[in-house]
Amino acid sequence: MSAPLVSIVMRSFNEAWALQDTLPALASQNWRSWELIVIDSGSTDGSQDLIRAAKPAHFIQITPQEYNPSRVMNHGMRLATAERVIFLNADATPQNDHWLRPLAETLDDSRVAACFGRQIPRPDCQAVFACDYDRCFGPHRESARWDHFFSMVSSGLRKDVWQQRGFREDLQYAEDDEYTRWCRAQGYQVSYVEESVVMHSHNYTPQQSWKRSYGDARAIGKAWSQRPGAFNWPQTVLLGWLNDVRHDLRWCLAHRRIHELAHAMRIRWQQRRAKLAGFHQGWREQQEVSS
Repeated sequence: MSAPLVSIVMRSFNEAWALQDTLPALASQNWRSWELIVIDSGSTDGSQDLIRAAKPAHFIQITPQEYNPSRVMNHGMRLATAERVIFLNADATPQNDHWLRPLAETLDDSRVAACFGRQIPRPDCQAVFACDYDRCFGPHRESARWDHFFSMVSSGLRKDVWQQRGFREDLQYAEDDEYTRWCRAQGYQVSYVEESVVMHSHNYTPQQSWKRSYGDARAIGKAWSQRPGAFNWPQTVLLGWLNDVRHDLRWCLAHRRIHELAHAMRIRWQQRRAKLAGFHQGWREQQEVSS
């Protein structure tokens, strides 16, 4: 009996350098029954030619200004024919022919609303970000002890759960975190699928690190239902920074990259200050709406 259909939704923007590996990796998967849906944000680097050659079931093109992650993912979910929908970023390259099957099979369980796979950094990944991948996806991942963690980069959703309530389109960041927290609040499981592996990483500048941390924390603040005092300068910035640097020091020593520690400390300081500022902004916006 053939495997049931799976829908794969891919977001892309000027990532031809990765698509030349990602699309062939998709074609080689040992789960053969799938359709590809691509939403491209106006690529000009040859990505669109590569995508057309892959013959997707749907190829949606939008402008960069139109891009909103929640809106794009909701659109992909609506286009999906299958009940199991797999998301894969264009720059996340499956590492073998067994990437798709574990994600699809995990979604067989009606108790599982969402799942996400393992990510390993690219060879050029800077130490500060490689350390994060180890903390989030490594063999002894710290994220397993966090109150919640999810990544949309390589992931899967059950369409019947999504139909109850999709991604919040008023959020520009952390929309996947908010959605999967909602799934858990409804009694569903969110599962980590370690055997499904992609290569994916970014080297952010200090300014980009600030922007991402600020945006993620702002989204968290807008959806926060507990006391806001949990986010404060001593806990969020100072102690958080010291904890991050402790992890970075250990990682740099273990991988003989101690020369990158000073850079890591600067990035962490930006991230921590941005997290506090972003949360407070999101919290204020939430209070203004509810008042």
